[in-house]
Amino acid sequence: MFKAITLLLCTGIPALLYAQKNKAILDSLEKLIPRQKDSALVATYNELTWQYRLVDGEKAIAYGNKAIALGKQINYLKGIAQAYNDLGIIYYDKEQYDTAVHLYEQAVQMRNQLKDELGVAKLYNKIGIVYQRQGLFDKSLDYQLKALELFKKFNNDQGVSYSLNNIGILNQNMGRYQEAISYQKQSIAIKEKMGDNYGLAGSYVNIANIYLLEKDFPQAESYYRKAVDITRIIGDKEYLSNALNNLGTLFTDTKRYNEAIPLIQESLSLRQQLKDTKGMVSCLNNLGTVYTNKQQYDSAELYLNNALKLGLQAVNTLPEVNKVYLSLSGLYENQGQHARSLEMLKEYVNTRDSLYTDELGQNFADLDRKYKTLEKEKTIQQQEFDIKQKEFSITRRNYWIAGISGLLVLGSLLAYSFYRRKQLQQKAALQATIMKQQDLATKAVMEAEEQERQRIARDLHDGIGQMMSAAKMNLSAFESEVTSVPPQQKESLGRIIALVDDSCKEIRSVSHNMMPNALLKNSLAAAIRDFIDKLDKKALQVHLYTEGLDKRIDANVEAVFYRVIQECVNNVIKHSGANTLDISVMRDGDGISATIEDNGKGFDTNNKANFDGIGLKNIITRVQFLKGTVDFDATPDKGTLVAIHVPLNETDKL
Repeated sequence: MFKAITLLLCTGIPALLYAQKNKAILDSLEKLIPRQKDSALVATYNELTWQYRLVDGEKAIAYGNKAIALGKQINYLKGIAQAYNDLGIIYYDKEQYDTAVHLYEQAVQMRNQLKDELGVAKLYNKIGIVYQRQGLFDKSLDYQLKALELFKKFNNDQGVSYSLNNIGILNQNMGRYQEAISYQKQSIAIKEKMGDNYGLAGSYVNIANIYLLEKDFPQAESYYRKAVDITRIIGDKEYLSNALNNLGTLFTDTKRYNEAIPLIQESLSLRQQLKDTKGMVSCLNNLGTVYTNKQQYDSAELYLNNALKLGLQAVNTLPEVNKVYLSLSGLYENQGQHARSLEMLKEYVNTRDSLYTDELGQNFADLDRKYKTLEKEKTIQQQEFDIKQKEFSITRRNYWIAGISGLLVLGSLLAYSFYRRKQLQQKAALQATIMKQQDLATKAVMEAEEQERQRIARDLHDGIGQMMSAAKMNLSAFESEVTSVPPQQKESLGRIIALVDDSCKEIRSVSHNMMPNALLKNSLAAAIRDFIDKLDKKALQVHLYTEGLDKRIDANVEAVFYRVIQECVNNVIKHSGANTLDISVMRDGDGISATIEDNGKGFDTNNKANFDGIGLKNIITRVQFLKGTVDFDATPDKGTLVAIHVPLNETDKL
């Protein structure tokens, strides 16, 4: 009963509210523990595992482990199997897929000992879903076919329909679209007969996806709209987010961009609530594609870079990252940045190769043929049950021949697999070498630029600065020697001396900006503070916060980061009209981050012309040199926020 209540409440209710509403249930369950023992106590531990799943993951895992430990002591296989199953679901939700598979396999062992084949079928289905999420499509198909066979054995229509649906998805993933449509239609027919609205929501989305890939836009739109309608009724956020995002993709493909954007943004919001990393990367990639097609390239690049960063940080998002590389390649090609476009295309090809190897495709096709062959064999065996013994012997001999042939084919596949792995290893080594050379080249450029700045600063200070100082001294001496000149000429001489004096100050200022003493002698924090202290506090109030910058890091990184902060502040002074500026610079385990926020007039970040100035180009170029990211968040009349993050080498990290 408790689990039914849980499933009803958890849809759309935040974890905190869920915890408050179920505190009485949790308290009552925990009060039972001292009064229970043996199988009853295992059942309570399992119920607490499930109840705490959305409230406190660590407590849920702790109770699951207690259920397993006690279940093993008293040999209560059913309780152990349930605990492994529930823990597998928890780790699946945490996107720790290898752990989830291990737990499900432990549950399978218990169900096999209990001779619970239907329970085994449900676990096979879950394992297949995990492998599908990891992009291991051949393994996923193997488990889904096992599950389908068992569900058919027990005439479990719901299980059959879900397995057919999942097999359809796998065929779609492998580009076998007609097979995928066939499986999905079989699944939909069963679900419509059962009135399974929840299952239909998923199947409508899945078959629409295939029609979209086949460019059958009317069919795809029809199924997507069915999916949106039914998911809004049943309140399932996951399927609704899928339907909205994919309908947005359809509108993008048919150039209905203004219809696509709100759908994808709603999907992104839902997936953020669900903490669905793969889904978030997909939505950000789709938004980037829309804005690329609308020729709003800055917005497109911001969305795509966020998608790439999120995808690379997460696990099991390789299929989504592969699509982001392709989108970035198209964006840079449209902007005329052919070198960057080619670089992204290479990344796309490399990741796609790792997703879809020849070996994987062959294994997948073999498994599918195996399933269809088994189905045919069952029919033949049923029709020819009374076959003669001699014919049976011939058939058995043919099986032996087929088995030997299969072993030969398998040996060939293994040899080819070894060859392909060697190729991939060599390609990875070459890519690593290229990246290392690019890093060295970038560092050399930064070092050369910094050395040139220091040379110019020394020349200004030691050469031009000293000559201007000498000129001022000579003019001052000449002024004291000249006594009998008209007042007009004396006044003109005074203006010349003042102009020379101002020039000396300007040269010292330029020299200091190009090679700040504070950065040479002290930390990055001290250099930034020294620069801020020289600003006119009456015109601009600056609040500076720094953390973790006491330890020195690579001199080139410090210099470039200092100049980026300097350029941002100069932009605020020149263009924003702000009177307050907040600067935060922090160093943590990932790198150095900075935010520069003013209360000025802001600007339109969607207008490409606003990024044509030298100042913003310098900021973006310098941060890219350091392999960092820079984001601009600005609204007219509401100020500007610049967010910068620069990764550090392992030796420079905290």
